[in-house]
Parts: sequence; structure tokens; C-alpha cells
Amino acid sequence: MMRKEIEMRILFTLAGLLAVNAVSAEPLSDADEIVERANLAAYYGGADGRSEVRMIITDGQGRQQRRQFTVLRRDVADAADQQFLVVFSQPSDVRGTVFLVHKHVDRDDDRWLYLPGLDLVKRISAGDKRTSFVGAHYFYEDVSGRRPSDDTHELQETTDDFYVLGHTPKDPGSVEFTHYRTWIDRETFLPMKIEYTNAAGDVYRRVEVSKVDVFDGHPTVTVSRVSDLLTGGRTDMQFRYIKYDVGLPEDVFTERALRNPPREWLQRPTD
Repeated sequence: MMRKEIEMRILFTLAGLLAVNAVSAEPLSDADEIVERANLAAYYGGADGRSEVRMIITDGQGRQQRRQFTVLRRDVADAADQQFLVVFSQPSDVRGTVFLVHKHVDRDDDRWLYLPGLDLVKRISAGDKRTSFVGAHYFYEDVSGRRPSDDTHELQETTDDFYVLGHTPKDPGSVEFTHYRTWIDRETFLPMKIEYTNAAGDVYRRVEVSKVDVFDGHPTVTVSRVSDLLTGGRTDMQFRYIKYDVGLPEDVFTERALRNPPREWLQRPTD
């Protein structure tokens, strides 16, 4: 009798676990919820973070330029305002260039660029956010991410691996695309591919992730590429020395840091 009772309990436990797994594997159907979770996964890992980035810019003729910089990021609040500081270290002609972003969820972001050769702090207007970031195929907006509220979202397809969403800008005059599609990983919620379509109906720009690693419990993009499909140019990005929850103070992200970057926070982590 005791043996049968134990067997029945085991069966009930297994059945319960299977039911929980079935529920957790159930795909989402709300496009806004998927976009919100993708935004959190891509830009809000931990309370803050730092990484070192290698950038290789290749034009349509195969000529290359290289950039290296460190990105510091601090969340004012989760899923809300953020602060970014990008400090260039290589090559010599861009060393000391600093980009500062105060990202806002309810209004246009504040963005500044410091050019050491001119000892000039330049304010980047909202109209410039979708222009080239230091000669790359990435845009200024790509650094801190596009606000989900800037677009309407539609779930177009759910596959075994991805949520495929279509996005349409609410202010078409502020961007160079008519719409774009995103492939979001169902497990990590990281956007793995984005394709932008222009007024002629052509997919002219593609963002692709080729490698994801886990740091401090957060799945993180470590290799990505942006391709200009009209010119054949591309920019490859490699992210290294990634660390979350390092305790970045607010004064790291002030205009004073443009001319005097916080050297102690730019050092590579030792652990």
C-alpha cells in the first residue's frame, strides 16, 4: 500500500511539473509586452554596467577603419530613464572623443559629443539621432536604443525560436524608414535581427547578432553587425570585459565628464 501511494505521489508531482513547463512555454501574444521585455533584456541588465567595444567599419569598397571605446551605463530607474557615457581610446584621431546620453522615456533624449581636437562640446539635436555614429553604420540612437513608445508594434509571426514583430513609426517624418521588423529570441528576449525598409519598399539596413554570452546572469550580445544593403558597407561590433552592477555613481554622467572622463571607471575589471 505504501509503495503504491509513493508511486502515485511521484506521478502527480511529474504531472504538475509538466503542466508548469507547458504554461511557461506558452508563447506570448501581446506585441507591446514582447517589445517591453525585449527592451529590458537589451538595455537594462543590472542596475548599471560597463563594456569595452571594438568596432570595425568597412565601406562598400572594402576599406576599413577601426574604433575602440568603453561604454558606461547607469539606470535612473528600471525600464525608465538611463545615462550613458562612451569614451573612445583608439585610434589616435578619435582618442578622447566622448559621447554622453541622458535617455528619457517621456521626451527627447539629451545627447552631447566632446571633440578633443577642437576642445568643443557639441549638443546633438533630436533630428540628428539617426545619423552616423563616428563614421559607423550604427546611429547615435542605436547606442542607447529606440524608445518603444516611438512606434506601434504588431506581432506578425511566432516560430519555435522567435517572435517576429513589425514596427511603424508614429512620427514618420522624424526617421528615414517607413517600417522595420524585429526577430526576438523567445528564450532571452534579445532582438537577434532587425530589418529596416525605406519608402521604395527595399530593406536597406540590417542589424544582426551572431553571438550571445551570459555575464553576471544576464544574456548579453557580444558580437553584432550592421549592414548597409544599398552600399555594401558594414560595421562589426565586438563587446568585451562586460560587467554588471559595478556601482557607477551619478556624477560619472555629467557634462563635466565630457572633458574629464572618470578614469577609474574606464579600467578593465580584474575579476
